[in-house]
This record gives sequence, structure tokens and C-alpha cells, in this order.
Amino acid sequence: MPVKQGGKRIVAIGGGTGLSTILRGLKKYDADLTAIVTVADDGGSSGRLRKDLLIPPPGDVRNVMAALSDVEPLVEEMFQYRFGKEDSLNGHSLGNLMLAAMTHITGDFARAVAEMSRILNIKGRVLPAANQVITLGAELDDGSIINGESKIPAYGRRIRRVFLLPEDAEPLEEAVRAIRLADLIVIGPGSLYTSILPNLLVPGIRDEILKAKAEKVYICNIMTQPGETYAFTAEDHVLALYDHLGTSFLDGILVHDGGQMPTIIEEEYEKQLSVPVEGDPAALKALVRHVVFKDIATTVDHHVRHDAGKVAEWLMAYPDRPDKPGSPGSIPV
Repeated sequence: MPVKQGGKRIVAIGGGTGLSTILRGLKKYDADLTAIVTVADDGGSSGRLRKDLLIPPPGDVRNVMAALSDVEPLVEEMFQYRFGKEDSLNGHSLGNLMLAAMTHITGDFARAVAEMSRILNIKGRVLPAANQVITLGAELDDGSIINGESKIPAYGRRIRRVFLLPEDAEPLEEAVRAIRLADLIVIGPGSLYTSILPNLLVPGIRDEILKAKAEKVYICNIMTQPGETYAFTAEDHVLALYDHLGTSFLDGILVHDGGQMPTIIEEEYEKQLSVPVEGDPAALKALVRHVVFKDIATTVDHHVRHDAGKVAEWLMAYPDRPDKPGSPGSIPV
């Protein structure tokens, strides 16, 4: 069991599997956790509920709630249960349906998330990045415009920029307050353009992050993502964040450096046009003050994931000179 750390106030921003993984590690510590989660998804069960019921898509929020829940494993499994194609509820997650029902009962998606959080006894707070339906758009390198988060990676072209519709989406006051009071703001891991940036492009969240006194740390992806970050280096990820927010703002970055992965797994990723994210220490140091390379990966069902325990341990120790010589797993630059 990790050593308790005295209630560090951490705001984690993102979506998808990456954010959920990191939060599973952090909830074991005595930390004050707030997760700000993307609501730009328009595919799968979330997309169908968004279209049919005109509510923010619940999928990423559901995954984060499950990660932070403190209930019997069977209850969490039920919340995450997805109906099969043979069912009339084809493809829907039970948790998504519960959040949709609670939204209609309370009349408000953010309140529905809060009520479900109490039912699941979650550690910390889960807040949607915006309490309304938003659409993620992208301009590709050929100048074409794509609207819809699920459609963007399918084009397989380099993304020039992403944007929100409406552009003036407003964050919850609780999210703004959490950023202002944070000791540490954690960005990622997750899909750069479709999970992370949709949060940072909400004007109120962007402005508060840029003004925040808290240290801001980016947990870099371990593998590149087809259709989003093909052949991206760690520096490319950082530059995309800076370009979209209009300025440099990160204080630290954690990059995986664990040597060669098993050949069979690497070959499977290569078939999907996905390769390990590499970084040049000197180039990163020109962009980010604290640069740390560390073995932070694990393999789950032949997929490479962030090791929740290792990343959480590093975050709880940050910023105690995370790049100093002799720090566990670090490479000083």
C-alpha cells in the first residue's frame, strides 16, 4: 500500500482509457482528486445517447467514475457492463444508460454525474468539461474540415488543428475552482486531439490553466495513435498543446523509457501503424522545464498501458526535483 501523502490537490484532465488508468493509481493515496473529463465523444453508445436524448455523451465520464469508485467489484462490473449485439440494447453500457436516466430525472448532466458519484462512492470529484453538447471539429493538413470526434482519426491525415462548436462552451464553476486551488494539474495520458485538447479548448478551462499557480505536468502517451499522432515524437505532442493554447505552459513532462517491448506486441502495433513515442531530451528541455524519462509501461492483454502505480507514485512526489540525478527511473537532461 502506498504511503499517504497529505491531501495534495490534484486536477487530472483528459478522457479515455489513459485518464482512468492514472486515476486508479492516484485514488490509493491521500490526495484530493478532481477529474475534468471530455464530453466531445460522438461514437458508439455515447454517440447514440447524445443524438437520441440530446445529452452530453456519458462514456468517458462513466469510465472515470468507475476508476474512482469504491464499491464492490461486482457493482463496478455491472456499471461497466455492455450489452451484446444480440440484445435490444445493442452496444449500450449500463452505466451510460444510468447516467442518461439520471440526467432526465435531475434535468442536468452535471448534477446526474454528481448523484451517480454518490451512489458509486467515488474518491474525489468527476466533472464534465462542459455541461452541454459540444462538437469537436478538425482542420486537416489538406485544408479540409471534419466535424465529429469519431470521424477525425478515420481520415488518416495529419491534423492541423482541432476546435469546438460552439466555441464559447462554458465550464462548470466547480472545475474552475478546482484548477485555481490545485497543487498539481495533470494533463493526459490519452488521445491528444480527441481526448485531451477538447478539455483545454473550453475557454474557461484554458484561461484558468494558463493563470494557475499549480505545476502543470503532461503524461506523454507511450504509443503513437493512428489517424491522430502518426510518427509523433514527445516534442510533437508538446508543440501541439502549445499551438492550441497559444503559449508554452507545461512545467513537467513524463515520457516512457523502458527499452524494447516484446517483439510480438511491437509487431501487432506496427500493423496498426502505431510505434513507441520517442523523445529527444535536449529538444524537450527547450520546451519543458522538468523532463523525466522513466519506465512507466505495463502490458495488459497484449496492449501497452501506463503502469498506474508507477505514474501515481511519481506524481505524488512531484515536483521534488523530478529530474535530479538519482531520482528513481529518471534521466537528467
